[in-house]
Amino acid sequence: MQTAAAKTRYTSEEYLALEDQAEFKSEYHNGEIIPMTGASFNHNRIITRLCAYLLQALQGKNYEPFSSDVRLWIAKYRKFTYPDLMVIEGQPQPYQDRTDTLTNPKLIIEVLSKSTQDYDQGDKFKYYRSIPDLQEYLLINQYELDVQQYTKTDSDFWMFRAYETAADTIALTSIDVELTVASLYEGITFGSAKS
Repeated sequence: MQTAAAKTRYTSEEYLALEDQAEFKSEYHNGEIIPMTGASFNHNRIITRLCAYLLQALQGKNYEPFSSDVRLWIAKYRKFTYPDLMVIEGQPQPYQDRTDTLTNPKLIIEVLSKSTQDYDQGDKFKYYRSIPDLQEYLLINQYELDVQQYTKTDSDFWMFRAYETAADTIALTSIDVELTVASLYEGITFGSAKS
């Protein structure tokens, strides 16, 4: 029996079978399996608070948030990823009837870490832009007060906005929710801890 370390290329079906049995999550990049690193306290705090806020703000609306335990299939680039947070509109559109993999996020949120920030801001955003339903991408820096927002226009252009003060209000237009930068960073202390 081959192990993930011994084989270099996998089909998506092989990856999913391995992932179903794995103790730790890995992403799939067109045949290659990439192990994921753990999250820091700040990373976890931001996502937990944001998920709780969105659950409350979206009550009675046709949107639903999903945390990083739900996988995303990016068909054009043959990639499975685990975004920190996704929000869908309506019913989940699963990959091959799986209950753990979505294909239709309207909003994707990533918390930047030192090991992934270049990827999250570069190639990963390119991959995410290929998702037809995606309307908004939010990047949250866990090391300093800095939020980057990309919003898709009706003309299929992506507009960028940066937020760098606690008093700023972020309008998540894709899901009709507003939140302050201060609420994203509630309880967060910035320091030089490794993550």
